[in-house]
Amino acid sequence: MSVALADYDYALPQGRIAQEPAEPRDAARLLVLERASGARQHARVRDLPDWLAPGDLLVRNATRVLPARLRGRKATGGAAEALLLGELPGTRRQRALVRAGGRLRVGQKLRFEGAGLALDAEIAALGDDGSVELSFADGPSPFALGEAPLPPYIRRDAPRAADSERYQTVYARVPGAVAAPTAGLHFTPALFATLAARGVAAADVVLHVGPGTFRPVQPADLAAGRLHAERFELPPETAAAVARTRAAGARVVAVGTTSARVLESRAREGGLVEPGAGETELLLAPGARFRAVDALLTNFHLPRSSLLLLVAAFAGREAVLGAYAEALERGYRFYSYGDAMLLL
Repeated sequence: MSVALADYDYALPQGRIAQEPAEPRDAARLLVLERASGARQHARVRDLPDWLAPGDLLVRNATRVLPARLRGRKATGGAAEALLLGELPGTRRQRALVRAGGRLRVGQKLRFEGAGLALDAEIAALGDDGSVELSFADGPSPFALGEAPLPPYIRRDAPRAADSERYQTVYARVPGAVAAPTAGLHFTPALFATLAARGVAAADVVLHVGPGTFRPVQPADLAAGRLHAERFELPPETAAAVARTRAAGARVVAVGTTSARVLESRAREGGLVEPGAGETELLLAPGARFRAVDALLTNFHLPRSSLLLLVAAFAGREAVLGAYAEALERGYRFYSYGDAMLLL
């Protein structure tokens, strides 16, 4: 794809990166951008029923975030931290990103602690992508020691119990993600009840969000036209709900870029989607055509990220960066615990 990443950069003051979520969840601010006219309006997420119509369908990502961040120490006493990325089947090994002072090496010993438990591990292999294989000693599951895998721009000196609940959507049910589908963090059961009373339905997909979602896009990704692979599922009942929505002339509203990627990975002509499960490497960047998604609820994303490229592909680079500039002027909060945009 002929996309210049420098065109998707912007300056963000450190103080605008949200460190705490809105309370309650649906009190987060909402910037509404109309794609056709470029008009912008300002509301709260709790006002979402005012912008959606009877018959519209919200498609949510029902992945559940694993307690994938471990804290511990090296054998020499220095601090170490690991983000677990997935188990190697049939083993006590996990692929992981490890942060520790100095160069990582095969055979290096680590000891992780949490929830009153301790577990020894050893680096068994080094990956070409910066990951490692951690071999864990016999004992509890590594996830029994883990905490919410908040992104590094949310700073915590020590784990907070509240993050385990707030870095999870209220409808999360299928464990497997190491990062939250953050647009969904704004919903409450009461908001869903209000939307249902208005005639707005909801259906679920699953995409297990990996750490690559939030990394800066590399030129090689653009050249290949694809991203890191992430596991997904689009159930038959969700495909049927999309078909009913299309037949009624209503809109399919993706809750977050992850839901949008699943829908567009399975999209067919006429805006229908095909059920299925597997892995998607779909990169949606300017020039991409959206077939299944009519509207998008999303947070404010990192510069040069695949998420920002997707939003710009959906609503146009100038319109999106103009909305970002206005959001900064008006004091919106950015990134995972920040405020939201609705692109209509």
